[in-house]
Amino acid sequence: MALAAVILAAGKGTRMKSRRPKVLHQVAGQPMVSYVLEAVREAGAQRVIVVTGYGHEAVASVVGELGGEVVVQEPQLGTAHALLQADRALAGFRGDVVVVCGDTPLLRAETLTRLVVQRRSSGAAATVLTAFVDDPRGYGRVVRDSSGRIVRIVEQTDGLPEELAIREINAGVFCFSTKGLFSALREISCENRQGEYYLTDILAVYIQSGRLITSYLAEDPAEIYGINDRRQLAEAERLIRLSVLNDLMDAGVTVVDPASTYIDRQVRIGSDTVLHPLTLIEGASVVGAECELGPGARLVNSRLGDRVSVQYSVVADSSIGDGSKVGPFAYLRPGCEIGAGVKIGDFVEIKKSAVGPGSKVPHLSYVGDAVIGKNVNVGAGTITCNYDGEKKWTTVIEDGAFIGSNTNLVAPVTVGRGAYIGAGSTIRRDVPPGALGVARSEQKNIPNWEILKKKRKKKEMKETT
Repeated sequence: MALAAVILAAGKGTRMKSRRPKVLHQVAGQPMVSYVLEAVREAGAQRVIVVTGYGHEAVASVVGELGGEVVVQEPQLGTAHALLQADRALAGFRGDVVVVCGDTPLLRAETLTRLVVQRRSSGAAATVLTAFVDDPRGYGRVVRDSSGRIVRIVEQTDGLPEELAIREINAGVFCFSTKGLFSALREISCENRQGEYYLTDILAVYIQSGRLITSYLAEDPAEIYGINDRRQLAEAERLIRLSVLNDLMDAGVTVVDPASTYIDRQVRIGSDTVLHPLTLIEGASVVGAECELGPGARLVNSRLGDRVSVQYSVVADSSIGDGSKVGPFAYLRPGCEIGAGVKIGDFVEIKKSAVGPGSKVPHLSYVGDAVIGKNVNVGAGTITCNYDGEKKWTTVIEDGAFIGSNTNLVAPVTVGRGAYIGAGSTIRRDVPPGALGVARSEQKNIPNWEILKKKRKKKEMKETT
């Protein structure tokens, strides 16, 4: 039987106090709605329709990239009204519809699959996902009769004291048969304190018409955790990141201190890699085996080979070859391609440059828009002067060259294979292969400078008195 999903994502999320639509807030490196979309896909939904409202264009852009369809709810008149907006999109569809909220990133595909199985096996018009929680405040309560059948779901604002004492809550997740679904939605009224059309009221419509309602109890109440404010966002982030770290440790990665290690969900890390405290790996980064990252390392959308070491450094949108070492206190800006066995040392910044195998930039240097060959040594304090105020220019340092300390390489310029640059030089012209390039002014020594300085100072003091 066919399965579709409708994700309700029209709300602003007032308690988030944000201009950004709530469902686009990031959780472990992904917008929270992406987790929900992924879960319904894994549960078998062939079509996914996302109901948007506040921030429609921004939400639609993300959903489109993830392969979902979008319909708009305007104005936002409640959850039943939101689902009704999918009527036209699902015209002619026959099968089941799973309805979920876009702010539940912890919801698992396995739970959704069991919910669908429960509806189909029971033949019910609707199956509700429920959970027992210690503190049900803010959730709709599931009211049952003496035989255990669901009678209604009462929202927090409308419940009587005895109803609000119920600990079984509505998770906001439903599986409906499409037969009669949208006609039933049109029978719902907004006679409640919020003046909204509640999706939960469809159950009363079904019961009055004699249709069966069943429920499925979530095994882990944390799954239904909805995000309504920044504290709940942080808690969801913590739970997902802990799950990511547990998976990594199960796969052979050492995490020295999980409480201070932050790995995005898309990241891939090889076995026997060690993650020290205060390590952040973000985006679609890929880390090889037997690496050592941190303390204090941050990687963003970067690719590392095997046996790479990065400590107290930032690597963004770059690649690093096998056996290379970065840091401490280095900054690899976007567009860097670092070869195997390279040393990038302390207080080095590299931008949009290639560094060949076996080369060294040990300390206190800036390398920008450069192509460095293999086995090159770049001395301390070297700067590639790549920007003339209007355009960026390239510096080329060929294989085996040796760049003396405190060198300025004024691009565009090429240092040939095996060439040497004398310390303190400002190189403006190409240096041929094997040559020594020296470009510095002649040194002058002034005799008795200390005595002359003291006499001058004494004279100035007399003139001021």
